[in-house]
Amino acid sequence: MSEIQASLEAAARFITENEHFLVVNHVNPDGDATGSLLAMGWLLKQLGKQVTLVNEGTTPDKFMFLPGAMGIENADAVKEVTSHDVVITCDCADFSRVGRVEDWFAEGYHLLNIDHHPTNDLFGTVNLVRVDAAATAEVIFDLIQHMEVELTQELATCLYTGLLTDTGGFRYSNTTPHVMQAASSLLSHGVAPGAIAERVLEAITKPHLELLKRALQTLEFTDEDQVASMTVTLADMRETGAAGEDTEGLVNYARNVEGIEVGILYKEVPDGKIKVSMRSRSQVDVAAIATAFGGGGHVRASGCTIHGSIEEAKKRVEEKVSEALQEAGRRG
Repeated sequence: MSEIQASLEAAARFITENEHFLVVNHVNPDGDATGSLLAMGWLLKQLGKQVTLVNEGTTPDKFMFLPGAMGIENADAVKEVTSHDVVITCDCADFSRVGRVEDWFAEGYHLLNIDHHPTNDLFGTVNLVRVDAAATAEVIFDLIQHMEVELTQELATCLYTGLLTDTGGFRYSNTTPHVMQAASSLLSHGVAPGAIAERVLEAITKPHLELLKRALQTLEFTDEDQVASMTVTLADMRETGAAGEDTEGLVNYARNVEGIEVGILYKEVPDGKIKVSMRSRSQVDVAAIATAFGGGGHVRASGCTIHGSIEEAKKRVEEKVSEALQEAGRRG
């Protein structure tokens, strides 16, 4: 039995042997995190299990069309926490990504960790982590196939959204033949690809547009025009009326400039912290840079949080990026 097959079997056994589940995704959930969370909810319900879906904070509006999204609890809005001893985490690159939902975990809990990030530190009692997968939704698709559970339209819609968003609309290099085979299978179960793409990839809010206008005014080029960076301050967020989800995708405007290897977005958040999002084109492993600051993610898309001012964060991060570019130059 291969390592992947053994992990799928262990995950299936974890699900089969338990009845009550708390399913969690990461803070500031994206399409893969939300789609995977909801897909796990539908899968467990089809198996006759009892399930509670929760994340820290509200689910972004753009994903509220997904089947079951109204049933996701906001941990911040719940006054009396119920402890759960069986937990499934979806798309959490490390344990800290569950955020304050950790308070919902009972002492001695058992945890199934389902993820695809190379920086995942295997924090689960059982770990179903496939770093070659494009999305956690792809991992769950394989689990469903392994367990021979019937795909429904609701389940397929949630999984397709995860695949679509984490492959950038099937444009990124993680779009493998297996991803396309999975997408084809999901489409055959009544998924509406045009409507989903319009909602999660095309439509933008006015606050996002106002934020983009401000961020572009801060665009800077360094390292012989190989690095582009932008900043978003708390004042920008307040004055544009933007929500956290309105910053999604801004970093790509820096990374997509012709000739740029690394694009960076510095976003000021409360409590003296700076959230750093990084995207690279082909040479720099931004996951290694993010990990150096306690973050993580993928080789071409990662992030971290740094205590201090934007200027301090820029100095520390760009020093690491410069070192990575020099190393890439020596390898090339």
